[in-house]
Amino acid sequence: MNALETLSPALLERLPAAVQTPSYDRTVLAPGMAHLGVGAFHRCHQAEYTDDLLSIRFDRWGVVGINIRPPGLADTLGRQGGLYTRLIRDNSLIEARVIGSIVGVVDSQASAAPALHVLSSPDIDLVTLTVTEKGYCHIPSSGELDSRHPDIVHDLANPATPRSVPGLLARALELRRATHGRPLTLLSCDNIPTNGIILANVVRAFAERRGNGLAEWIEANAAFPSAMVDRIAPAVTQDDLDSVEQWFGYRDAAVAVGEPFRQWVIEHKFAGRVPRWDLVGASFVDDVTPFEHLKMRVLNGAQTTLATLGVLAGLEHTSDAIADPLLAAFVRRMLVEETLPTLPTVPGIEPLAYVEQSLGRLRNIAIRHRNHQIATDGSQKIVQRLLNPIRDRLSQGESIGLLSVPVAGWMAYLIQASARFGRRWPVSDPFAGKVAAIAEATGDDAQALAAGILAIDTIFDPGLAANDIFRRAVTSALGELLSDDPMAAVRHSLEQADASRLKRRAQSA
Repeated sequence: MNALETLSPALLERLPAAVQTPSYDRTVLAPGMAHLGVGAFHRCHQAEYTDDLLSIRFDRWGVVGINIRPPGLADTLGRQGGLYTRLIRDNSLIEARVIGSIVGVVDSQASAAPALHVLSSPDIDLVTLTVTEKGYCHIPSSGELDSRHPDIVHDLANPATPRSVPGLLARALELRRATHGRPLTLLSCDNIPTNGIILANVVRAFAERRGNGLAEWIEANAAFPSAMVDRIAPAVTQDDLDSVEQWFGYRDAAVAVGEPFRQWVIEHKFAGRVPRWDLVGASFVDDVTPFEHLKMRVLNGAQTTLATLGVLAGLEHTSDAIADPLLAAFVRRMLVEETLPTLPTVPGIEPLAYVEQSLGRLRNIAIRHRNHQIATDGSQKIVQRLLNPIRDRLSQGESIGLLSVPVAGWMAYLIQASARFGRRWPVSDPFAGKVAAIAEATGDDAQALAAGILAIDTIFDPGLAANDIFRRAVTSALGELLSDDPMAAVRHSLEQADASRLKRRAQSA
């Protein structure tokens, strides 16, 4: 085999024995589902589960991958016939596997037409999505459609040429109604609690504004199950691409890298045919909510905390942040002492064991998850990961001294990207400009900065933002995080937690 040959269907039989390949005949695999947002996570998660399913129960469940935002797929997955190498990395261990479940790819960045052609096809019974939080064009604090979003404004005026995900899906459903009337399941696989409800909200709200009975047809013919998805899959680097050639002797422009752990919990609510992912490790349940809350508040809460505080501490990766003794102690105590008490019972999962498992996963030094990548779109994430548990703690009359620090950490992370603070790093967040404007108007006064940011009611529920305990805790932590010793906020919060614990013990003695 030529060392520089590129992965393709013709190459499969000549790959090294160390690389696992599909056990089914891809030449007869027909499309049955589409996926919107073919990035590293999809290639490490839903596409792999589907590949597993095809290996044991072959059926018409080939995946057509669609991207309506960069990157394009034609020059990577397209040239490779939908094939790619999924690398599992666990510290020094490496496992390579070629995934074969993607049978076609569509670039629809320039025009919605190619995506609409696939999504409206009678062959497609199910659409999965990983479009990230901001792709839903929703208001994070309420989950409702953001009717002022520029893409939504455009799509309502130009419904046949949509730019947004809600507009695209509503148009696809409209075309299905007009052509063949087959039902469709739209399964969100994004990291948002009640993601199915949010997806249904934005699509139906868009359809209601369109009129002509579309919303009623969607209500009767489409299903929007919620799902909890879990696997750490960082952005692929050039080193990852080079490693496949070095280790296995072929080129792959669409490598995906993930950790060993994976989980998929799906609400059993489908409009038509159902892929039996439960046969290969997924779980179908009546209520995804307990699983969502556990994962969001523990694993994702830890990630957001370590990412923003890690950047402020000068650390590049999550594994670097959790290797820091102060940050490791802080995040564990935050989860155990303040987050876990807000969680419902989750069937089959012991909470403390889940915390330890989650922190252990973040210590995997082979998963080079950059803190800046995790911090991307933080404004869309902190409601579920931090603000909701804070709200629960306050309603219980309990302390929030630890949970308030990463909220202030998110603020400090965006503030220090503003011109007022020297643009210490570039950021990607829908509210980066808003926070920068607040920083430039108020200077380095922590109280004014916190007040200005807490007034962003699309992130901070006004009732929570007005809570004096919350405001004081966030303002105090923000002042320290913006100082020359940002980790003072972490140390002081732990000291205060210790003092409070000693006080409670003395009172109960």
